[in-house]
Amino acid sequence: MGAILLVAPALLMIGFLFVYPFGYSVVSAFTDNGEGSWHIANFTKAVEFYSKDILFTIVIVSLSTAIIGILAVAIAGYLTLGENKTAVAILKWLYRWPLFIPFIVSAQLMRTFLAKNGMMNNILTSSGIIEPLAAQSYLDWRGIVITFVWKQTPFVALLVAGAMASIDRTTIDAGRIFGASRLRILIELVVPQIATTLMVGLILSYVVMLSVLSVPLMINAQSPTMLTVDMAWRINSYGDYGVANALGIMSYLFTGVVAWFYLRQSLKDKGA
Repeated sequence: MGAILLVAPALLMIGFLFVYPFGYSVVSAFTDNGEGSWHIANFTKAVEFYSKDILFTIVIVSLSTAIIGILAVAIAGYLTLGENKTAVAILKWLYRWPLFIPFIVSAQLMRTFLAKNGMMNNILTSSGIIEPLAAQSYLDWRGIVITFVWKQTPFVALLVAGAMASIDRTTIDAGRIFGASRLRILIELVVPQIATTLMVGLILSYVVMLSVLSVPLMINAQSPTMLTVDMAWRINSYGDYGVANALGIMSYLFTGVVAWFYLRQSLKDKGA
C-alpha cells in the first residue's frame, strides 16, 4: 500500500499530461472532435490533401538522420582517434555550441546565413568562388536539412563520443599494430562497438525533427512542407482538430516504425 501511495503522484502526472491527451487525440482522429460515430474520413482527407507533404516529411527527416549519423561518427571518431591534440581540443570546444541554441533561433540564424543575399553567398562571392549572378537561395528543402543537421549533429556526436571513449582501447591499438588506417579502424573496429548508442541518438533525433514546427515554417513556407506546418494550419485556420490529429497519428506511426526496428535490434543483441 505504501509503495502505491509513493508512486501515485507520478502515475497521475503521466496519466493527466500524457495518456489522456494522447488518447483524446486518437479518438478525435477517428471521430468528429471526439463525438459522433467512428470513421476514417479524417485520414482520407489528410491523405487527399497532404500526401506530398507526408512524403516530403519522410524524405527530409530520413535524409537529415543519415547525414547526422555520418557527421556524428566523423566528429566522434576524430575525437577518439585524432593525433593532433590542438585540432582535437578545438573540435571538442566547438562542436557542442548548437546544443544550446533553440530550434527557432537556429531557423532564424539559417535564414540569415542561407538567403540569396545572406552571409554564405556574400563570402563565396567576395572570395571569387561564385559569380554574384550565380548566387541562389537555400531557403527550401535544403535549408531545412542543413538546419536539422547543424542542430542535431552535436547531440548525437556527444553520445557517440562518450561511447567511443569507454570502449576497450586494446582493439584500437591492435588495429594500429597491424597497420590498419584510422578510417578502417573507425569503420571496422570502433563503430560496431558503439552501434547501439549511435542508433539511440539517431532515433531520438528522428523523433525530435519530426516534431519541429519552427524550422519548416520559417525556412520553407512554400509547398510541399512538413506535417507540423499542416497540423498548425488545420487548427489555426479551420479549427479542424480531426484532420490535424489524423496527421499526428501518422507521425506516431512513422516514429513507431523506427522504434520497432530499434527494439528488434536490441532484442537480437540480447539474444532474446
